[in-house]
Amino acid sequence: MIEALKEKLGSEVAKLRHELTVTLPQEIKKAVDHGDLRENSEYKAALERQRFVQARLSQLVQRLSKLSDIDVSQIPTDRVGLGSRVTVQDQVTDEQEVYELVFGDGGELIDGQVSMSSPIGLALQNKSVGELALLKLPTRVRKLKIVDLVTFHQIEM
Repeated sequence: MIEALKEKLGSEVAKLRHELTVTLPQEIKKAVDHGDLRENSEYKAALERQRFVQARLSQLVQRLSKLSDIDVSQIPTDRVGLGSRVTVQDQVTDEQEVYELVFGDGGELIDGQVSMSSPIGLALQNKSVGELALLKLPTRVRKLKIVDLVTFHQIEM
C-alpha cells in the first residue's frame, strides 16, 4: 500500500519535472518569439502553468518525504491504524459502514477511504474490535462500534 502510493507519486513527480524543465520552457520561448508579452495569452498561460506545476511538485515531494518517514513496524497489528479496513456499526441506526484508513492530506480518496487526519479517522484510531468510537459531529455524537478489523499487516500478506 505505502510502496504503491510512493510509486504513483514518484511517477507524477517525474512527469511534472519533465514538464517544468522541458515542455514549459519551450512553450515560454515560443510565446516570447511572438513579440509583445503584455498581450500574449500563450505567454501568460505558460507562466501560470509553470507556477502551478512548481507548487504541485513541491507538494508531492513533501508528501513523498512524509511517506518515507513511516515505519511500518510501528503500525499496530491489533488496533485501528494506517491501512486498516474497519467495519463499524452505528449504535442508533444499526447500519454498518466500512472504512479504510489511508495516509492523506486531501489527496484523491476513493469511496470508503478516509484520511487518518479526518474526524472519523481520528475517532477510529487505536480502537479494537468491540470498542466504541465516538464521532463528534456539529449536531450530535455518533457512537460507532467496531465489529470487524483487518489491519495493514493482514492486508499486505
